[in-house]
Amino acid sequence: MSRWAALVLVALSLLFGAFPYSLARAAEEVDLLLVLAADVSRSIDDQKFELERRGYAAALGDPRVLQAIAAGPHGRIAIAFVEWAGANSQKLLIDWTLIKDVEDTKLFTSRLLEQPRSFADRTAIGAGIDFARAQFAKAPYTSDRRVIDVSGDGTNNSGRDVRSARDEAVSNDVTTINGLVIFSDAPIPYNPEHTNPPGGLDNYYRENVIGGTNAFVMVAENFDSFGKSIVAKLIREISAAPPTLGNSHG
Repeated sequence: MSRWAALVLVALSLLFGAFPYSLARAAEEVDLLLVLAADVSRSIDDQKFELERRGYAAALGDPRVLQAIAAGPHGRIAIAFVEWAGANSQKLLIDWTLIKDVEDTKLFTSRLLEQPRSFADRTAIGAGIDFARAQFAKAPYTSDRRVIDVSGDGTNNSGRDVRSARDEAVSNDVTTINGLVIFSDAPIPYNPEHTNPPGGLDNYYRENVIGGTNAFVMVAENFDSFGKSIVAKLIREISAAPPTLGNSHG
């Protein structure tokens, strides 16, 4: 090999060897990486679906949520939105989006409201957690806090064990898994304990779903309280604020 060829090889190795490092350095730092994971299983009827979809959209544009984002060290967060149902029914509705002001939230929420419902399958919370967790590896942003926000109206009845999924997530690359429970006025006739398990669905989520640093459950008892719960939940997740008495369970 000639000296010239050897120099070219050295130059190329230096160039391509440094390339991954430069990409890692280019990842923008944010205050929070947040995956919103919404249950769209069969027990989520049309009214509950509208609660979830429109509730998240309205809450993200709430001035108090935007204020919490602006108050962070970097003044920005990144959000991905996932819908899940059965063991093989998960979809990324909106990929990682930088949120720092009202224009960002308008774009995000308009895209969210345009999307059709993804599924109407069984309830595989564990698979939903796994899918949400996988999104962090694809994020073009970086943060010390990686949070999964799970909303749902029933117990796990499909796919892998939800506790195993939770424990694996919070033992590795997920900081926190929080829960937003949607209460059902009447149990499902063919499976009453799915939406109304003994001890309450909020207690089920507390024991089986949430985990990690400062994990908590919030509840939505009706249409009005759902929006308020989401706003309070987002503010708490964004700012790592203490719980508000009356609507949360640590």
